[in-house]
Amino acid sequence: MTKPAIGFIGLGLMGASMVERLQALGYTVTITANRSRPRIDAAVARGATEVPTARDVAAASDIVMLCMDTSDSVEARMRGADGVIAGLRPDAVVIDFGTSLPGSTKALGAEVAAAGGTYLDAPLGRTPAHAVDGLLNIMCSGDKAAFDRVEPVLKDLGENVFHLGALGSGHTIKLINNFFAMTIANAMSEAFAMSDVAGIERDALYSVMSAGPLRSGMMDFVKAYAVDGDPNQLAFAIKNAAKDVGYYTRMTEDAGVDSVMSKGALTALSDARDTGHGEEMVGQMVDYFSRRFQG
Repeated sequence: MTKPAIGFIGLGLMGASMVERLQALGYTVTITANRSRPRIDAAVARGATEVPTARDVAAASDIVMLCMDTSDSVEARMRGADGVIAGLRPDAVVIDFGTSLPGSTKALGAEVAAAGGTYLDAPLGRTPAHAVDGLLNIMCSGDKAAFDRVEPVLKDLGENVFHLGALGSGHTIKLINNFFAMTIANAMSEAFAMSDVAGIERDALYSVMSAGPLRSGMMDFVKAYAVDGDPNQLAFAIKNAAKDVGYYTRMTEDAGVDSVMSKGALTALSDARDTGHGEEMVGQMVDYFSRRFQG
């Protein structure tokens, strides 16, 4: 069967890896530049077509994929005279792979439906290295018939592909997931920094903690930097972690509840970002806590 034409907007670390995977599998891909030329140029060198606007991407595509940093970025590329909605083909499917606010997702879903398309949210788990090999976790939600149509493409990108219900469910679950993950990462980072204060070797602390039920993948990611000096086992920037936990707290507020556990992680991540460390990886939060403890 003929593969659907893919449009892709947002060639950051994750998006560029997904585009590379799609191209390796023979998909026709249309892209537009965002911020960084090198990944755009690499995709074009592999055969992608570059067009000037998001509207042009949509006009060339059966499935439009976005992998953007914020809800504001997604909305900017979706709306307006040069936006995706303005160029949609009949029955096109638009998929937001980023981590967005569920309220924004639902609003865009209604606008896409009015234009004759279908909007799905499909936030991602795992890393850009997994994306190149088609091993992402994909948390998709929205119209089931549209999901069934695009599922073969999603399975080319992901090892574990879920359909989670009504539009916005994927983003809701992803925000809960990331709140939990970033809370653990910050707690482990503080634990390593506190071991320094107490004069205990970090590796000794890890050996004891990881021998029991506390051990997790997130613990090991933080240990990779705190003990082994490798920040890239958890290739997730502090600024993005702060954004996601901030979105989680906004989601809880919209639901009329007051989150208790997110406040510590959000305070630490936001402070690290605002003091010039936003581009560092989350595992490097151990340095933030060390600086804080040292005064």
